[in-house]
Amino acid sequence: MIRRNGTYEVDVRNEMRGGKGSVRIEHFWSKGEMKGKTRLFAKLTLEPGSSIGFHEHGGEEEIFVVLRGQGRVQDGTDTAVLNPGDTILTGNGAGHAVESIGSEALEMVAVIVEY
Repeated sequence: MIRRNGTYEVDVRNEMRGGKGSVRIEHFWSKGEMKGKTRLFAKLTLEPGSSIGFHEHGGEEEIFVVLRGQGRVQDGTDTAVLNPGDTILTGNGAGHAVESIGSEALEMVAVIVEY
């Protein structure tokens, strides 16, 4: 299957997980279209100052790959600044939060896999 850029299903969530602003989610593929245990495969866009509040991932892992912008990530008790090309893996009941802190939008690929 091929899906062209600009044809993705788009979802905008305000104050996602208790965060600030809005998060634009472009779903590359939905859970029902993929055979594996992937719950989310999408591009997330957070405008400067927007965030996803702290939340935990029980029974699943989430991977972020930063494409553009700069983000501050809380991974469990650790906090780090992520730049394009950086990745984060959160799972096994751990939690995380992310905030767009640069002057341009933070864009990330997000994958959530159930186990």
